[in-house]
Amino acid sequence: MENGPPAGTSSTKPPLDRLLAIMATLRDPQRGCDWDKAQTFATIAPYTIEEAYEVADAIERHDIDGLREELGDLLLQVVFHSRIAEEAGAFAFDDVATAIADKMEARHPHIFGTAAGTDHARAERWEAAKEAERAAKGATSALDGVAQALPALMRADKLQKRAARVGFEWPDTDGPVAKLAEEVAELAAAETDEERLDEAGDLLFSAVNVVRSYGIAPEEALRFANIKFERRFRGMEALADGAFASLDLDAQEALWQQVKATERNA
Repeated sequence: MENGPPAGTSSTKPPLDRLLAIMATLRDPQRGCDWDKAQTFATIAPYTIEEAYEVADAIERHDIDGLREELGDLLLQVVFHSRIAEEAGAFAFDDVATAIADKMEARHPHIFGTAAGTDHARAERWEAAKEAERAAKGATSALDGVAQALPALMRADKLQKRAARVGFEWPDTDGPVAKLAEEVAELAAAETDEERLDEAGDLLFSAVNVVRSYGIAPEEALRFANIKFERRFRGMEALADGAFASLDLDAQEALWQQVKATERNA
């Protein structure tokens, strides 16, 4: 009889052990799933990002049952990557868990050690610990460690915060606002597609800086704006009763103002 993992896994195992065994079975060269066996770090990465966003979406919708399910899907991604690494002889799931446990204890000496102090001191220690970790990994720039794969808006925010920590920051809101106006003018003056792309990027980057200068998280602000726009647009569609696309811009704008007025009076 051919040796290999069992066709199923015991539900009497601790849940995490059961999940790890399921993934090992799915990746088994002889008895595994063809799709799961074919995956690599690179092919799984988009799913990992998608699952993280679905966790955030469940939280946004206050869907606690959905959150439980989406956290499970995200955990599966960690297990999947860890299994691929284990097969390559790099590390296993236990190494991942140990590394983050060690990191959290090291970053919280006021909880797991003898350090004390104010919230401000704890925040400074947290940042100092992260900087030390980056330095230990060979970082040479204040911007090292800001992941390339982050969504562009989030990455712009993080890059600007890193630069601000070493003093590269406007002292008030006047500078970022003036810079934004400058970028709007430069985009309007751009003459080629390449120039417009370049100036459009500068404009968006400057807009992030303006929002930050007011102490507002850009990602949170844009998420709120997206929700508001979707709500209002759906309101216009409802008022138009299926005929929205056939209306001219003036009629559509009138509906937009009607929806806004309804919100103000609610």
